[in-house]
Amino acid sequence: MLSIEDVPDSFSSTVYKIKQINQQIVYLKIPYSKVKLAREYEALEILSDTLEVPRLLEYWEGNDEIAGALLLSTIKGEPLSEKVDEKLAFDIGVNHAKLHQVAPQKKYSYKGISNVYDQWSTFLENQFYSFAEDVKDVIPEALYEQSLELFEKQRKSLPHPDGPSFIHMDFRPANIIIHENLVSGIIDFESARFGSTEMDFTKINRDIFMKNPGTLEAYQKGYQTIRQLIDLEIVLPFYRFTDAFNSIGWCKRRGIQKHQQFFDENYVTLKSILTNER
Repeated sequence: MLSIEDVPDSFSSTVYKIKQINQQIVYLKIPYSKVKLAREYEALEILSDTLEVPRLLEYWEGNDEIAGALLLSTIKGEPLSEKVDEKLAFDIGVNHAKLHQVAPQKKYSYKGISNVYDQWSTFLENQFYSFAEDVKDVIPEALYEQSLELFEKQRKSLPHPDGPSFIHMDFRPANIIIHENLVSGIIDFESARFGSTEMDFTKINRDIFMKNPGTLEAYQKGYQTIRQLIDLEIVLPFYRFTDAFNSIGWCKRRGIQKHQQFFDENYVTLKSILTNER
């Protein structure tokens, strides 16, 4: 090989960009856990005929010290920047809808990708209160109690779950590859599962729609060329709130000093949401 570089913006895995002697680029991904390794492996198999995703070149199941590793092909292009125009937003909508069109097959026994659709309400509750144990230690008690009250209030207004669909769970700019202002591929499926689509709009709302006027409307038009879209006005406020709250918990688990900027951003968002609710 000619060179090895760390890949930035990869929070749950160690990823290396490797330039081989033949000048080809491949990626070595070492997931955070064996569960994430299994999800990534199976997701690439499930999606290979539907979307542009990395090809699995080699797979190592790991040992007692290392979770395992995947050697992946490269996708032409670069990760999405925060600047998105309506043309690109439309294409993101098309590709996201194609992802959500993938449904669990009854004849297939899944080993890595779990199906939480039938227990969606319980899944949301378990996820929130699991992170709450971490959040409780790092924010003022009054904000913590108000967060619990808001969660119970807002989750009762959620629509009937939309699915079961394949959901990425980390659909954000760093995992959307762009070439010539179109989507050339989607990466990073270590958090994926089958569930309700409503959760999967959270991060593109935060990172794209709220920062680029007109992109939400263009995205919706693209998405609806493939499948029906749920009413985002109902679900986005709830998931913006839970994303900020859960992200604070995630930072506590992984080390606040290491993720201080991300912690601060989500703390400001959470305080703003709770202030507006008073």
